[in-house]
Amino acid sequence: MLPTKSALRAASLVLLAVALSGCASSLFGRRVMSEHECMTRVMYFESNRSSPEGMLAVGTVVMNRVEAKEYPNTICAVVGQKNQFAPGVLSREMGKGSRLAAQMATKVMKGGRHRYVHGAKFFHTAGMTFPYTNMHYLVEAGGNVFYEKRKNARRKGDPAFINPPGLEAANRAARTMLTGYQTTAPQTTYAYPSPEAIRAQTEVQAQPQPQVVPMPAAPPQAATFAPAPASAGSAMLAPISIDDVIATNGGY
Repeated sequence: MLPTKSALRAASLVLLAVALSGCASSLFGRRVMSEHECMTRVMYFESNRSSPEGMLAVGTVVMNRVEAKEYPNTICAVVGQKNQFAPGVLSREMGKGSRLAAQMATKVMKGGRHRYVHGAKFFHTAGMTFPYTNMHYLVEAGGNVFYEKRKNARRKGDPAFINPPGLEAANRAARTMLTGYQTTAPQTTYAYPSPEAIRAQTEVQAQPQPQVVPMPAAPPQAATFAPAPASAGSAMLAPISIDDVIATNGGY
């Protein structure tokens, strides 16, 4: 007995509802992938797999593209663009480090961003140099350097970008905070300089310094402590500011 039109219609509605609910991992032989998985995958394959701050930076670039008019307006469409990210980013099997990537994907999709990536939509492997003069470098994180395109930003033959001390300290502090939610040990609270002070400090370090006669060291001051969260919980889902990371964890 052939099924009636009403039965076929009902079956079609059931298939559609399952697909829209995200309960099906495949539909008509094609894999269904969530925006969260696409973000997890691009973080996993494009950054050092033990580098949470590098993953955060990659996720920031993806979201910058999603929000830009010249790119697609969904995460999966951005990640799946031809020749833009690692080969097989949406098809290869993930292994160790995928859990951390999934946690960082949740953070980015809840509004977390790497402060020093700013509006960058591009990055490449750290240590490489290119003959282009429009690459304005911002920060190195997770084995990549992130940059914006600006006219006459560099000169041909300039050396590869290396983080100045302030940005490297920010990465160290971010790594501690982003992976340290499971510890119950207290953390030291420090005052930290502003981005302007970081730049001024870098300029001073680049200039010849006069010799200074050493003075007797002052007695050590007692550190102040702030209790760390016992688990990730809501803190893992809250938007992250790298400046807040430095304030909590120091690094200078």
